[in-house]
Amino acid sequence: MSKGRDRIVFRRGDEWINKRQDSDRASSKHGTQREASDAAKEMLRNQGGGELTIKAEDGKIRSKDTIAPGNDPFPPRDREH
Repeated sequence: MSKGRDRIVFRRGDEWINKRQDSDRASSKHGTQREASDAAKEMLRNQGGGELTIKAEDGKIRSKDTIAPGNDPFPPRDREH
C-alpha cells in the first residue's frame, strides 16, 4: 500500500514528471529524468523519507528506491545506486 508521500518519476510528452503517488497533479516538470529524480529525492528527504519509483520511457518500472529521512543519523545502505 502506498503512503501519501511516496513519489513517482515518469515521462509525459517531452517532459519528465515528478509527482506524489496519491496526487493528480505534477509536483514538478523537468527536461531530463535525472533532474526529475533528483527533485523527487530531495522532496522525499524533506518530507521524512519514502519510496521513489522511476519509470523508463516505455512506462515500465526501471527502479525503486527507499529514500531515508534527511535527519536520519544511520541511513540504510542502498545497494542499487
